Amino acid sequence: MLEKEKCISAEYAFRGKIINVRVEQVQVQNGHTAAREIVEHCGGVCVIAVGAQGESYLVKQYRRPLDDFMLELPAGKLEQGEDSLEGAKRELREETGFTAEEFVYLGADYVSPGYCTEKIYVYLALGLKAGEAQPDGDEFVEVYSYPLDTLVDMVMDGTLYDAKTVIGILKAKKYLENKGGRQA
Repeated sequence: MLEKEKCISAEYAFRGKIINVRVEQVQVQNGHTAAREIVEHCGGVCVIAVGAQGESYLVKQYRRPLDDFMLELPAGKLEQGEDSLEGAKRELREETGFTAEEFVYLGADYVSPGYCTEKIYVYLALGLKAGEAQPDGDEFVEVYSYPLDTLVDMVMDGTLYDAKTVIGILKAKKYLENKGGRQA
């Protein structure tokens, strides 16, 4: 039977605006000790916005850790104490300018639980209304539109490889299929 690890000691190696890094010494099931490096993150949201004709919206932005541009669902970190639905509405509006009549919660997923506490809340936005994007001062994005089926193909052929984007697209596709193909 599996047993939880027991924390023997913990200290912070780094405290930042977005993440903290905690190093723990733990006792594992066989009695030995091991080190665990844990990235603490307050969590985030991502939104797959699907219009009346099945068009879906991604943003392209530069990601410094990869030194490359990436196509992703509109997303961002939650502010301290912020409700995930309010965060989803905020991020959709900031990055794309869209507001939505309906938000459907599609669940929450851990990005990389082997070392990180980040949890992403996934929402589907329907009944879209266009507006003016309001990106953060250090955020530069371009908005692209694709049919949802094309996005699924892009996930499957590896064109889209951002975890939250892959998860959001596949969850939205399944949700909409189960709702009789309703797009908006």
